[in-house]
Amino acid sequence: MSTDAFAAAIGKGASLHKPRFTEALRTGLIFGAIEAITPIIGWFIGQAAVSFAEEWDHWIAFTLLVLLGIHMIYNGLQEDEEEQERSGQHSFWVLAVTAFATSIDALAVGVGLAFVDVNILVAAAAIGVATAVMVTLGVMLGRVLGTVVGKRAEIIGGVVLMLVGAGILFEHLSAV
Repeated sequence: MSTDAFAAAIGKGASLHKPRFTEALRTGLIFGAIEAITPIIGWFIGQAAVSFAEEWDHWIAFTLLVLLGIHMIYNGLQEDEEEQERSGQHSFWVLAVTAFATSIDALAVGVGLAFVDVNILVAAAAIGVATAVMVTLGVMLGRVLGTVVGKRAEIIGGVVLMLVGAGILFEHLSAV
């Protein structure tokens, strides 16, 4: 489940100007916390409405990631009058929306876990820790890629987010 968050983190890291490890860790913790919370929410949803969650989760993730990707591409294509440097940090809300979009599958997993005998808190904690580690590493890998591609890193990051969204949608539609 953490692979889509990892890919998004690479894009986020690439769009920043030399993010420090503390920013990578902050991003990892935000993604990890949200990725840990969503299966718990899914577990509660699973008690009530299994069909709705499974029917729409991939469309919600796809839409959010494509919109975020378009926004990043738009920002990357804007000509800077004073050649501003890329930011060293993303806002909490941008990270939270991206993390939520990549954790929709964890929500669906939580729905499924509602029907088996599993401790949802232990499963959610394991998912959250794995995601936090992978996202932290992804941001640092994105830092290297951002240095290589320079100013257009935000465009590449936007394309990565859109591809992650398309991948989630394709995975769910091809399973039907």
